[in-house]
Amino acid sequence: MSARILVAEDDPKQANLVRVYLEREGHSVLVVGDGRSALEQCRSRRPDLAILDVMMPVVDGLDVCRILRAESTLPILLLTARTTEDDVLLGLDIGADDYVTKPYSPRELAARVRALLRRAGVLSADNQAVLRVGDLEVDPGRFEVRVGGRPVTLTAKEFGILEVLAREPGRVFTRGQIIDRAFGFDHYVLERTVDAHVMNLRRKIEDDPAAPRYVQTVFGRGYRLAEPAADARTSTGAGPSP
Repeated sequence: MSARILVAEDDPKQANLVRVYLEREGHSVLVVGDGRSALEQCRSRRPDLAILDVMMPVVDGLDVCRILRAESTLPILLLTARTTEDDVLLGLDIGADDYVTKPYSPRELAARVRALLRRAGVLSADNQAVLRVGDLEVDPGRFEVRVGGRPVTLTAKEFGILEVLAREPGRVFTRGQIIDRAFGFDHYVLERTVDAHVMNLRRKIEDDPAAPRYVQTVFGRGYRLAEPAADARTSTGAGPSP
């Protein structure tokens, strides 16, 4: 599934750029602006990976890395404008798993994150494999969805919901379970927000959103993705609206 990633960066533009690219990969991203907050959130939220800017206020990224490494095996990637060999070696010596210098390509950063997550066992080939349910295809690696071969553009949250459902077709997920699996750190998401995202998702992938063939409502429980042999118009408990 997607990873939970903490980004500690005091430059709002840089932080937003990293967040956008990682969310396109399907990850759940929490952004903080200083080293102390990074330590607090890593200890309380236990992310799958931390990206730390070296030059941060309160506590710098190197000290955060040193402290976290003493406490855990959390994968850590450092971001910095320092480019000398000694700077790179220092970061690696104190426990960083990778080191990216500024300016950097966001695509390269995303690739390095994937590599670290695979090495840590958070992502596997199975997690990145294309999910096929009937003529619906969900590609987590490319952040792409196709219906009958036709590409469909989804938002990060819509994609997250669909990926959760597509990994276990036929299984009913409560709204709370969808929030935990699809949105991760985004604790501001409410159950009624899930309903709104599902409505938008249906508009994009269903021939008739009022009579959904893929994303079914199970009244009193939540949502499921119809198995290939199932028909949303006749399945018990399925309905046309959230």
